[in-house]
Amino acid sequence: MDNSPDDLQRPDGFKRVSAALADRRHAHTPLWLEQTARTSQEAADALGVALGQIAKSVVFRRKADDAAVMVIASGDLRVDEKKLKEHTGPLGRADADFVKARTGFSIGGVSPLGFAPVDGEAHPLVFIDRELFRFDVIWAAAGHPNGVFRMTPDELVALTGAPVIDAMQAS
Repeated sequence: MDNSPDDLQRPDGFKRVSAALADRRHAHTPLWLEQTARTSQEAADALGVALGQIAKSVVFRRKADDAAVMVIASGDLRVDEKKLKEHTGPLGRADADFVKARTGFSIGGVSPLGFAPVDGEAHPLVFIDRELFRFDVIWAAAGHPNGVFRMTPDELVALTGAPVIDAMQAS
């Protein structure tokens, strides 16, 4: 892992997340992994952590207004759309183009912060699933499939301002 990235050679998404973390005075700068971590399992393997410690960003499309809805969820669990729609109304699937257009990130590197400016569109409505609080340390994508950053679940709440909800399927 390279934890001293050369900003001139890193992708824009990674730079946006790095800047957002610096602006919020987050203690941990993003890491650049030598291999991609497009899935929660790949990220967990690369970092040597439990799958549940990966804070994956799952994006949906709200049917009422076409808004992006993001759930930051534990990598070892699945989002329960019925639970989530209690907070959002009916949801649909978000394809790769929708995710990129509404967040500025490609699937596999969607960060919970550092969204790209989108003309006429609000940033995603973000929720944090409570199951992340099972862990002392969690990791999220940093704007690119090779980028990650660490935090505690409480730090994730502080960084995003997102509410904590129960949005996971029962195991």
